[in-house]
Amino acid sequence: MAAHSQYEELARQLSAIGAVKREMGRMLPQECPPASAGVLTLLDRHGEMRMSQLAELLAIDMSVTSRHVAHVAERGWIERKPDPADKRSRLLRLTPSGRQLLDELAERYTQTLARYLHDWTDTDVGHLVELLARLRTSFGDCRIRAHHDSPAATRTPAAG
Repeated sequence: MAAHSQYEELARQLSAIGAVKREMGRMLPQECPPASAGVLTLLDRHGEMRMSQLAELLAIDMSVTSRHVAHVAERGWIERKPDPADKRSRLLRLTPSGRQLLDELAERYTQTLARYLHDWTDTDVGHLVELLARLRTSFGDCRIRAHHDSPAATRTPAAG
């Protein structure tokens, strides 16, 4: 097991990752803020879904999710269609222009990483990818754990 001081340094480094994320967000087109890119990415990764499922995956309130969905729908990047299982609900789905935007964003991300990491070796980049994937695996699905560990989720009926 790593020494306590190594975990402290890792915590500092992970906190500093926010600067990297902010810089990566700056390369997004002005009309596509990071939250919109997140919505599109999740729809691409998981396929069509209800807004409630999207809110859960984003780990944000339904009203905030609704604003993000409205933003991307107004730009034609997603469509909302009736859910055949429940006509009161809508399914969200990427449109061809949404897929095209995701392809553009992926290329921008790749170019930005290549620019900032130009002096890294292929081996160094490979190690980073491997270790970040391992870190994510170690944490599992944090959204599900955060929901189940919340006070509301652990409250007993008598206490709630």
